Amino acid sequence: MKNLPESERPYERFRTLGAEALSDAELLAIILKTGTKELTALDLARNILAECQGNLLNLYELSYEQFLNHKGIGPVKAIQLKAIAELSQRIAKTSRSYQLVLDCPSSIADYYMEELRHRREEVFMGAFFDAKCRFLGDSLITTGSLSYAYVSPMELFRKALIKNAVMLVAIHNHPSGDPGPSTEDIQITETIKQGAELLGLTLADHIIIGDKRYYSFKENHIL
Repeated sequence: MKNLPESERPYERFRTLGAEALSDAELLAIILKTGTKELTALDLARNILAECQGNLLNLYELSYEQFLNHKGIGPVKAIQLKAIAELSQRIAKTSRSYQLVLDCPSSIADYYMEELRHRREEVFMGAFFDAKCRFLGDSLITTGSLSYAYVSPMELFRKALIKNAVMLVAIHNHPSGDPGPSTEDIQITETIKQGAELLGLTLADHIIIGDKRYYSFKENHIL
């Protein structure tokens, strides 16, 4: 980036104006540090963001191999970028957890939306709460295919008991983007509900994550 005028160099702009004044590409260029003989780090950052349709959230979806396809990105930089994307995801999720409310399905859907709506395969998770409705954490139960994830109610209950949960919320995604429940979704919800009751647990909701949309069994009076 030495070829850039000093006033346009991300490092200098950071020192002078602060991080909040920098563009997404400039912040990414600081992480990349260097480019190639033909491209500055800023050019390289812009190319990566172009592959993400200019949306930083899509950075999380780029695979390690996709980063390596960019000239100027080697194994170390690719790993650093994947690590940064994962950290940003976890930071965002941690900050949202304070607004997570058991009896407000939209807050739970918002919490998991960015994590699950981009997934290309169907995954099933459990979110766990204590008797005072405080969030105790979550667990990935199963990962499946584009259209199906086998659900093990016993594994869900085991994770709930390990966390000393009293209430739980089942969560899974539909890679198609349509969160409407299938017949199988309705059947497994009833199975989980009945099994939870036998163990002294309460299935508070089952939320299906689509593309910026969700379906709550509780909101639709199925639970």
